Amino acid sequence: MKNGRFLSHLFRCLTWDDIDEVYVQALVKQARLEDIEGLGLRYKPHSPKDVTTLTLPQGLTGKAALKARNDLTLCGVYLVPAVLNEYAHHSKEGDCFFTAAAADGERLAKGALIGEIAGPARVILQAERIILNFLQHLSGIATNTHKYVEALSGFKSKLLDTRKTTPAFRVLEKYAVACGGAVNHRIGLFDRVMLKDNHLAAAGAGKGERLARAVIKAKAENPDLAVEVEVDDISQIPPVLEAEADVIMFDNFTVEDTVKAIALVGDRAWTECSGGINMESIKKIAALGPDFISTGALVHKSTWIDIGLDWE
Repeated sequence: MKNGRFLSHLFRCLTWDDIDEVYVQALVKQARLEDIEGLGLRYKPHSPKDVTTLTLPQGLTGKAALKARNDLTLCGVYLVPAVLNEYAHHSKEGDCFFTAAAADGERLAKGALIGEIAGPARVILQAERIILNFLQHLSGIATNTHKYVEALSGFKSKLLDTRKTTPAFRVLEKYAVACGGAVNHRIGLFDRVMLKDNHLAAAGAGKGERLARAVIKAKAENPDLAVEVEVDDISQIPPVLEAEADVIMFDNFTVEDTVKAIALVGDRAWTECSGGINMESIKKIAALGPDFISTGALVHKSTWIDIGLDWE
C-alpha cells in the first residue's frame, strides 16, 4: 500500500514563512552590489554610486505604483520591502513604505494594482529595477505554472516541479511554483532519497536483485525520508516494488508502457511520470492516472511577465 507516512514530503508547497529571511537579505544585498559596486566584475568601479539618480536634488519624495501590464499570477510581493530597506539603509535619506494591494498567488488582470511605494525619490528610483526583476521573474514562473495547473483540472494527478532551477534562486523559484498552484518536489539532495538512473548505473544496480538491495539499503539508512526510484524500463518495476519503494518515477515512458506500469504498481507505491512533459503532452499523461507529473518546464520554460512601476 502507498506509504502515508511521507505525505508531507510528497505534497509540500512552500510558503513565504518557510523562506529564511537571512537568505532573502543576502540575495537583495547581492542585487544592490551588482547595481552599485559592480559585483562579479574583476575590476570594480573607482567611484561606486548611482551616477544617474544622484543628479536629482537630495530630499525629494514621491510615490509610485506597481501595476500588472499583463494578466498574471503574482509572486514576489514580500521582496519589495526587503529591496527598499536595503537601498534606504545605504542612502541615509530615510525609509520607504510599501503598501501591498495584492497577495502572492493571486490572479491579477492587466492594469491591476500590485502595491504603492512612498518615500525618498532617490531610493525608489535606485530600487526600481531590482524590485521589478524579482517580481517579473517570479510572477513569470507562477503564471506559467498556473497554466499547467489549469490543464490538469479534472485529473487526479498532482503537478510537481524539479531541481532544474537557477543556482542560488531555487527556494524563491520553487516558492513561485507553489504560488502558481503546483506542488514542490524535493527542495535539495537532503530531503528525499532519489535513486536515478546514474545512481543505479554507478552502483551496478540497474535491475533485478541488485536493484532491490539498493532500494532496501536506502530505506534502511534513511527511515525518515521517502525513497523514490527512477525507472526507464518496466522490467525494473517488480524489484522496486519488492523492496517497497515509496515512489516510482516512470522516466520518458511511452503511453503504452505507462498504462502497463501504472497497472503493475497498483496501490503499492506512488507513481510519477516525468521526462519531456509540456503543455502539449500533459493532459494525455494525466489521463493515464499517475499520482504525480513532474516537469522542469514550470521554471525553465517560463518567461518574465510585464510589470511596471509608474511614478505618481
